[in-house]
This record gives sequence, C-alpha cells and structure tokens, in this order.
Amino acid sequence: MTEPNFANRTVWTGDNLDILRGINSECVDLIYLDPPFNSNQEHGAPIGSEAAGAAFKDTWTLDDVDEAWVDEIEERNPAMHSVIGAAGSAHGDSMKSYLIMMGARLLELKRILKPIGAIYLHCDDTAASWLRALMDAVFGAGAFRNEVVWKRISNHNDAGRFGRVNERLLFYGSGIRRESVKVPLSDENVKSKYRHTDERGKYRTGDITASGVRYGESAEAWNGWNPTDIGRHWGVPRKGAYAKWIEENLLPGYCDVESPLERLDLLASVGLIVFTTKGTPELKRYLDASSGQVPPDVWTDILPVNSQAKERTGYPTQKPLALLERIIKASSDIGDVVLDPFCGCATTLVAAETLGREWAGIDLSPLAVKLVNHRLRDQHGLFGQIVERTDIPRRTDLGDEVVIKEYKGTLYGDQRGYCNGCGIHFQYRNLQVDHIVPRVKEGTNHAENLQLLCGACNGMKGTGTQSELMAKLKQRGIVT
Repeated sequence: MTEPNFANRTVWTGDNLDILRGINSECVDLIYLDPPFNSNQEHGAPIGSEAAGAAFKDTWTLDDVDEAWVDEIEERNPAMHSVIGAAGSAHGDSMKSYLIMMGARLLELKRILKPIGAIYLHCDDTAASWLRALMDAVFGAGAFRNEVVWKRISNHNDAGRFGRVNERLLFYGSGIRRESVKVPLSDENVKSKYRHTDERGKYRTGDITASGVRYGESAEAWNGWNPTDIGRHWGVPRKGAYAKWIEENLLPGYCDVESPLERLDLLASVGLIVFTTKGTPELKRYLDASSGQVPPDVWTDILPVNSQAKERTGYPTQKPLALLERIIKASSDIGDVVLDPFCGCATTLVAAETLGREWAGIDLSPLAVKLVNHRLRDQHGLFGQIVERTDIPRRTDLGDEVVIKEYKGTLYGDQRGYCNGCGIHFQYRNLQVDHIVPRVKEGTNHAENLQLLCGACNGMKGTGTQSELMAKLKQRGIVT
C-alpha cells in the first residue's frame, strides 16, 4: 500500500478516468460512487437553486465511448469483456456502451483501492444486475458483501408494474465496523423480544449455554442442572458488550472472574438468572444494555432529500447526508481516505469531513467545486481550504524513472525486435522508444510506461495512448 499522491480536501474538475489513472495504487480506504444509471433521462437542477446549471444526459450510445476502452478492458479483464458482450447481446448498444464506460473506471478504482478497503456502487434496477456482474469480474465474487436496498421514496406509480421505490448499493470489500453503524432497536423488535419487565426495566431471556460438550467447569453441573445432558456447555458471558454492561452497572470486577460457575453465582446474586418451567436456567438481557442493532440490507429509515430539507442544494440526483454517513461509518475509520469519483453536489465529501475522514472528489462539472466550497463553508466553517485541481495527478508509487536512451536495448530484447503496435519485426535502428501513456497525459519515464514502436505506428499514435493506437490499427485492418 502507498500514500496518496494528493492532498486532503482535493476536488478535481475533469474526466475521472484520466484522473484516476494518475492516482497511486492502493492508497484509498473507501470509495463511494453514484454514477449515471443509464436511465435514458435528462437531469437538471431548478433555476434559482444552489446547483442551478448542473445537468447531464443519462443516455448512452457507442458514440459516447472510446473504442480504446474496449481493447483495454479485453486485455486487462477478459471476464469483464465477456459480461459487456453478453449485455450488448441482451440489451443492445445503449447498455453495452454504458458498461464500457463503467468498466474502464472500475478497473482503475480496483487498482487504487487498498486490499483491505471497501467500495459502494450506487445504482438502480436499470443496470444493477450487469453492474454486479462487472463488480464480480473486477473485485472477485468472493469480495461481495451486500446488495443493499435503499427505500428512496414511499410510493410511485408505474404503469403496468409495481412502483419502483428503491435504489441499490453494491458493496464489495472488507467487512463493516458493526458497532459504528448500530441503530436503535425498532419498536416492533422491542415489542416482540423484550416482553418482560422488572424494576430495572424491559428485558428478554436468552440461553446461557453454547453448542457442543466441553471438559472442565464448563461441563459441570450448577444448581442441579448440567448442560452436558443436552449436548451443550456453559456459555456464561465474560467478554462483549453485555458482560461489560453487567460489570459497569451491577457487578464490579465481573469480567475478571475466570470460573464460569463463579460467574453464574454472581449473576444469580443480582437476579440475572431465571428458570424456565422445565428448570432450565436462562440469562436476563436488559433493553437498556442494548447498543442497538446492525441495519439489515434493506434500509427504510433514511429519508430522501425532500424539497424542504435544509441540506437540499437542488442537485438533480442528490443523496441524503445520513446515507453517506452510514456508509462511511460502516467501512472506514477516523483519518482514512474516502474518494468519490462522481462527487456531484459533494454529499460524500461533506459527510467525510463531518466524520473526521480525509477525502477527495472528482466531477466533470466545475459546479462540484462551487457546491463543496459552499456546503463546507456553511456546515464546517471551512473557507479557502479546498484544493481545486484540473490537472492529472502524477503517480509517485512507480519507483525510479529510467534513462530512455539507455533503456532502448532492454526494450528491444523484451519485445524481440517486434513493434508493439503493428507487430512487424524491425531492426534496432528502425524502432523508437514511446510512452504507453503520453507525457501530455502525465505518462512517466518508468519502465512500465515505455515500449518500442515503428515510425509509422508512432506517428499514427501521436499524443494518444497505446489503447487508442490499437483501436486505430484495428479499424484499418492492420491488426485483428
């Protein structure tokens, strides 16, 4: 893992693909992206709102994508290439072009995400199934954690079908910080589980044994009852939130008691043990001791940004701060780096600042910079502390650069004298050292970015990338 090659609180204006390619590998802890959904709609902010002028057309054709992206996807991730081909066969050029756009960016997001990091892709049912297949291809099916359903609105009339009221979050990567995202128990949960009341308040009863037979005190009888008779052993809590609550509120020093039978005696002394009608001991668990519950994968408790909400900017696809705060709490720690490559009205960035994370955002529209400055000034008193950039960052994780003239011989040996474009064999003097990603796009003199091309291919490539050259060669039938 490397350090980020950008400052905290950076917002880029520009094509996120170019900018992502310039970011160091494995330097970001959490990525949230809310890209276009391929909704075949035009989105715009109301006149007079903070986001007035923000607009984008969420309709995709093959004219919107670079043929070079297709070649790059095929070379770097054949599984993704197959998914895109299948989507094109099933849905046509619109879905195919949309997934090409997304695929090229997901490859870079995978590269810059730390191995222990997490990524959330926000989408709706228009392309969710295909985006999940892309994510499986890039991040690995084993990295899949959840497809979270967020209930965005309460009701919606859709002709000929049930109302579409939700959006999705495709979550891949490391596990969540469970304690950080717990929410209060629902009224239904309390009513159904905490059915008893005493002087300490509402409580439920639960098993105080664990599965399997053990030896030692965990298998000995207590108060005339032996758990081994039913193939279990004592599971008297000594660690965890409830044991800590017991120690802090009822039995000082409780967690230091090693003997499970002694802990049972202590629990009984303060009335925490009850017996069923069959004589089985159970443990009282009080509602006041509950730290809440981890939300399920259907989120109905976070409301959308309505017309009266204080945080509303008017941005056409604005998401609520509460949604991003839950994601950031779940999958990052204080001081971690959060990235939003489609930052729009900067909700992710504001939430990250609120929660003490470092952050960066990218958006094609310069309005993103305006909105993040405005929102952070109003909510955090930050003014003039945002780093505004339009350049492509220069990677610092590639090691030392090489001397190009001295490296030509190594390249000639590696390529065995063949041009890396047309594939024709040439003598040493007829090949030229070239940058795979050109210098004008922040390509460097590192060995990984150098190749040999013949004069014709080098001239055809110009200031483009190698992927763009190969697309031209295919169009002209020079390579297949």
